[in-house]
Amino acid sequence: MALPIVLASVPEGWNVIVVDNGSTDGTADVARSLGATVVTETLPGYGAAVHAGVLAATAEHVAVIDGDASMRLVDLVPMLDIVRSGRATMAIGRRRPVERGVWPWHARAGTLALATMIRRRSGFGIHDLAPMRVCRREDLLALGVEDRRFGYPLEMMLKAAAAGWTVHEIDVPYGRRAAGTRSKVSGSVRGTARVIHDFAGVLR
Repeated sequence: MALPIVLASVPEGWNVIVVDNGSTDGTADVARSLGATVVTETLPGYGAAVHAGVLAATAEHVAVIDGDASMRLVDLVPMLDIVRSGRATMAIGRRRPVERGVWPWHARAGTLALATMIRRRSGFGIHDLAPMRVCRREDLLALGVEDRRFGYPLEMMLKAAAAGWTVHEIDVPYGRRAAGTRSKVSGSVRGTARVIHDFAGVLR
């Protein structure tokens, strides 16, 4: 389980919300034991989990990160600084692998295709699907993102562009997932294809 690794270095003053989206490995109990607030979301899907976490948050700003230990909470801190300073409405991370083999070819190719799609549709100069991001909670909720599956990031970006948001992308280290974890997206060609399918649905 990755949570002990992820939550071992929570930035000072930050509160962590873990969304339990149908886990079967005791995620909720472990998260609580590590001091995180746990929210249960029964509707499956990436967008459903993110939305549940945002609704549960009470802080002015919200940050999103995968809980697989491939990215570090500390790298969200400069993103928050960017948003707080007014340099951008939203700051996002562009994954930079720290070693060979951490990003399967099919996931890398899918990310390239989908990020290109987002750039063309939104005008934002981004190169990743915003797996890490920070923005004001009220701004995000005001967008009214409706997708509850993997199409959530695309719909969010399109609506953010329509709302006049500015986006700043920074590089973030991307390492191996914790042992025993498997991505629903990059873990298989089928998973990557599902994401592309959901993105296409948003564009229809």
